[in-house]
Amino acid sequence: MKTQIESLVSQALKSLAGTALPAEVAEVEPRVERTRDIRHGEFACNVAMTLAKPARKNPREIAGLIQAALPSSDLVEATEIAGPGFINFRLSAKAFQHEVEAIHEQGAVYGHNDAGAGQSVIVEFVSANPTGPLHVGHGRGAAYGDSVAKLLEACGYRVHREYYVNDAGRQMDILAASIWLRYLELTGDRLDFPSNGYRGGYIREIADVLLSKVGDRLHRPTAAVFEHVPADAPAGDKETHIDALVANMRRLLGEDYRTVLDAGLDSILSDIRADLEDFGVSFDEWFSERSLADSGLVQTAIERLQRDNRVYTKDGALWFRAMDLGDEKDRVVVRDNGQSTYIASDIAYHLGKRQRGFDHLLDVLGADHHGYVARVRAGLEAMGEPPESLEVRLVQFAVLYRGGEKVQMSTRSGEFVTLRELREEVGNDAARLFYVMRSNDQHLDFDLELAKSRTNENPVYYIQYAHARICSVFRQLHDKALEWDPQAGLGALEQLHEDHEQSLMRALGRYPEVIELAAANRAPQTVVNYLRELANEFHTYYNAHTFLVDDAALRDARLSLIAATRQVLRNGLSMVGVSAPESM
Repeated sequence: MKTQIESLVSQALKSLAGTALPAEVAEVEPRVERTRDIRHGEFACNVAMTLAKPARKNPREIAGLIQAALPSSDLVEATEIAGPGFINFRLSAKAFQHEVEAIHEQGAVYGHNDAGAGQSVIVEFVSANPTGPLHVGHGRGAAYGDSVAKLLEACGYRVHREYYVNDAGRQMDILAASIWLRYLELTGDRLDFPSNGYRGGYIREIADVLLSKVGDRLHRPTAAVFEHVPADAPAGDKETHIDALVANMRRLLGEDYRTVLDAGLDSILSDIRADLEDFGVSFDEWFSERSLADSGLVQTAIERLQRDNRVYTKDGALWFRAMDLGDEKDRVVVRDNGQSTYIASDIAYHLGKRQRGFDHLLDVLGADHHGYVARVRAGLEAMGEPPESLEVRLVQFAVLYRGGEKVQMSTRSGEFVTLRELREEVGNDAARLFYVMRSNDQHLDFDLELAKSRTNENPVYYIQYAHARICSVFRQLHDKALEWDPQAGLGALEQLHEDHEQSLMRALGRYPEVIELAAANRAPQTVVNYLRELANEFHTYYNAHTFLVDDAALRDARLSLIAATRQVLRNGLSMVGVSAPESM
């Protein structure tokens, strides 16, 4: 309805262009917004005020000209000029009836639009290091990223979902060392496990599988493993301790180092894939960080920086002049030992995204990546790519509460609640909805007891119950051997003049605007808030009126209205990855 009102105003401006108003107003794209108070109508347009200066007229005078030039439409009951020059639109009953008809006609695609038609976007999300199972913090990024991708698809964008697999670098070295040391323990060695190693039970499980496959082929004497390794914390430094262990492991195992590393990577990545698929999250591509170096893309990026004088040498390292392009400091891209840094990989990775043909690069990252944006944008600009093509959405931490007590999480120590455990306890639907019912930039306190409750205070239960209630009405229709004629019902919508019916129809008509707004703002919580309001409108209607009345025309009309409500609830829930059960 919003776009239809904007079209009416646009037609009026074109008819006034070159006569009562300057010719250039024909190119103006008017914007219509919902009114804050329904007593002033459903929509308001401020275009008269924006035209006052170029037209050299009083805004209220311009508003009057536009009002008089508006084409006739059965969607508009009345218009009025308010305040300094707003044009308010009061919709007719026919407008709401048309919207119910559109819901029946369009079904699962009702609310979709073509705002992003012709544009491609790569949404990278989760991308957790494959060093352990996904925990509840990762779950929020998964639910948020997937919901945003669904919203963008609903707005016509060509969306590519990608998981960036950090299968290179120091954390993978620490993972490999942790697995190997557990493997050595399983062969009978007694050793002090490093404080900075990965301690979860899954490490021992991977080591056990490795032992069953290779036997004692990877065994090396404990003395050689710890030779020249400095003291661990607290007496020494835990970082230098683990790095020395990794260096010894690489030297002692040679090519078999990759055997250990790949055992861990394959096992953990397989677990992550299965976990996300069970959570309703799938990816078009799992992009390997290793492939950046293997394909030569990292070297290509570094050479391009050198060619364009974007780097300099200092203390034996190669530094990127990131400050010249808006970053807070310059960044090392090649260390003094000749190894490229993760910053070089990040720049190369995003250059690769652009080379793959994506217009927009949307990264969903944890809140601890707040410094990431400036350096990657600087890298893109240095590569000759538009820095504004990168958009980063940071997801704040999710804090889990069980029985009012905060649950601590730490991947390294192994004392964490996994996403799988959360899903098993509260279910996928509650987890998905709870994760996105707050803005991504707000901390989320995840209340387990509320998520499991079957009360109206639980938003997922309240919304799903509205859908299930509608389904129960249609089962009752069948049980009572009554009939519903959908077309007759749509033709009789004018009989729905009760306040609850009018309010429900108004709420249904807002759905397309909600989807457009949620996608534009990357804000799936907008959909959740709307669904709660729609569910409330339906529950209120359900408690106040009988649907299966004797009057066939009225019964058909009411059933057509609640069928439309069921469709919108289902459509909205699908945007946030939540099911729409038919019974509860």
